[in-house]
Amino acid sequence: MDWIRMVLLTALAAVLPNAVLDVQARHPNIVLILADDMGYGDAGCYNPDSLIPTPNIDRLAREGMRFTDAHSPSSVCSPTRYGILTGRYAWRTVMKSRVLWAWDRPLIAADRNTLPKVLKRRGYHTACIGKWHLGWIWKTADGSPLKMPFEIGEPGPHAKRVELSRAIDYSQRLGGGPLAAGFDYYFGDDVINQPPFLWIENDRCLTLPTLPLHPKVLRGSSNGACTPGWDQRDVLPRMTRKALSFLDERANSGKPFFLYFPLTAPHVPIVPPAEFEGRSRFGPYGDFVAYVDDVTGQVMARLKSSGLDENSLVIFASDNGSYASPKDGHLPNGKRRGRKGMIYEGGHRIPLIVRWPGNVPAGSVNHNLVGLNDLAATVAAIISNPDPPTKFPDSINLLPTLRDPGVSVRSALVNHSVAGQFAIRDHGWKLILPLKAGDAGELYDLESDPLEKKNLWSSKPAMVERMKTTLASIRASGD
Repeated sequence: MDWIRMVLLTALAAVLPNAVLDVQARHPNIVLILADDMGYGDAGCYNPDSLIPTPNIDRLAREGMRFTDAHSPSSVCSPTRYGILTGRYAWRTVMKSRVLWAWDRPLIAADRNTLPKVLKRRGYHTACIGKWHLGWIWKTADGSPLKMPFEIGEPGPHAKRVELSRAIDYSQRLGGGPLAAGFDYYFGDDVINQPPFLWIENDRCLTLPTLPLHPKVLRGSSNGACTPGWDQRDVLPRMTRKALSFLDERANSGKPFFLYFPLTAPHVPIVPPAEFEGRSRFGPYGDFVAYVDDVTGQVMARLKSSGLDENSLVIFASDNGSYASPKDGHLPNGKRRGRKGMIYEGGHRIPLIVRWPGNVPAGSVNHNLVGLNDLAATVAAIISNPDPPTKFPDSINLLPTLRDPGVSVRSALVNHSVAGQFAIRDHGWKLILPLKAGDAGELYDLESDPLEKKNLWSSKPAMVERMKTTLASIRASGD
């Protein structure tokens, strides 16, 4: 019988490598680069009149699909990050407006299904390197969680936040955070413009913020506990080096990976490296966007040199619109009304580019309505996740439109502002609910009025009622 066993083993040896390769081909590496506060009109591929050089992002668009009607789940950062990782609108949580602040508890519930959890179950190595901004469980000297006197998203007095920082034992393991959300690895500083100013790896603080305040905190930052010698200019460069090292480590692992790389630029403080000063014709903000482009180019180059690029799905996006004002002919948010934080298009219409060789047509442009909250269901579909679709309640699989930009997968999408104001898209129409009783509502036909100038609320009562009913149904649907 030994000869039978030998024949079987020989056959298995011949088949197994192909089977492994087939599994790897069906499970691409996934890299999500998320810029922070980069506008729809900053990159050249979105704005031919841009004053900012973005050759790497433009090349990514030539090699993949560029979306022109993509939106962040919110016009500010924390709720957008929540939506990306959970496929669920953040306004369904306790945080109905604003963002997370220093020492806030985790916004992602421990039992919430997340994109990295799904990927881990399918054999992926998952890593988050960069800005987290979704909360932690900070601990006191006895190991108990810090008692917070504020609700998540409630700023509270700055003096009270400083007082809370003194009660924390930074040598204790952190609870919540990326590891609890499903990541195998984390490295970052949480939020560049909020305390504590320190490095975190996995669930440990790598440095101790022994200074009560940052002695040279930069404009746009709130002050607080600080590691001696902390320089906010070094944050993104160090995170980039860590991301590149991660790609080197995964090159020969034989296991697919998910790298979520949320940048800290061009969010304030505006700190482009010295070699990028003057790189654009739009001042320091433009120089910082040029650095975002360079970081994107570094990641793409490392994927190629490591032999990973052909089997990698790369997604580039921004978490919301830009805060920068138009100047010298440059329109950071393109020809759209509003900016970061607002319910108008400039607050949440964002650049979105997807590159996936052999699967997404190169050089394609997609004009269909999509949201970043759709990434969760899309990735789940790519890896043939068996979980029921209700696990990502506000996420729709984009694979049909990724394969063919002529196919629409969404007719409605909810928009949300920093103040908690709601809007809904229904094909080309956009309805904005008043923020408080007595205010006027707004209705716009974006196809004929992309600048949202002509309010049709009073002249289209049937459309208003229909869209209000749709929005109310979505808000009431829960999970």
